[in-house]
Amino acid sequence: MALTVNEIFRSIQGESTWSGCLCTFVRLTGCNLRCSFCDTTYAYDQGEQMSVEEVLVRVRGYNTRLVEITGGEPLLQAESFALARAFLAAGHKVLVETNGSLDISVLPEGVVRIVDVKCPGSSMADRMHWQNLELLRPSDEVKFVITGRSDYDWAKAISTRYRLFEQVAVLFSPAFSSLRPEELANWMVHDNLPARFQVQLHKVVWGPAAEGV
Repeated sequence: MALTVNEIFRSIQGESTWSGCLCTFVRLTGCNLRCSFCDTTYAYDQGEQMSVEEVLVRVRGYNTRLVEITGGEPLLQAESFALARAFLAAGHKVLVETNGSLDISVLPEGVVRIVDVKCPGSSMADRMHWQNLELLRPSDEVKFVITGRSDYDWAKAISTRYRLFEQVAVLFSPAFSSLRPEELANWMVHDNLPARFQVQLHKVVWGPAAEGV
């Protein structure tokens, strides 16, 4: 079986608690959601067929320990599980960013699972696989992309209901084109919220339209 790969590149990790670190990204093709603020629509259907070994060879050439499998939605491709296992066996620190709509239990132990919980502003909140929030390990992370005050209040309520603040790193990020970062930061400071504020660092550095960064 082969993977359909949209792009492989080395860059600065722009999100998660690994923000700022050198990372090689493997972006897989295909997504089952259509978020209102999606910034990788080019990954919906563009890609080339590659075996797990071919991906490993390409990534080896970038010489980074940190690797992220992303998309699109990487869990749509069954071979992504084998790819994650192969990266772990090769000594990589492996991050997998998923949109939260598919079962994360299929990923091997040792992978950092970054679950993007879709707020109502994404238009995809009803597609969440809520059992994922009961499967989290301390090494996992949960991300909320916030488009406005209603999303913020909703994300706080979900984090409290599932006791996320006590279990994992919780990241609140302003949707790049919808919410000014200082607004979200002010809300979090006012509420003394035990979450991590983040902006998409790669967009700050290279601009919102850049690909392969």
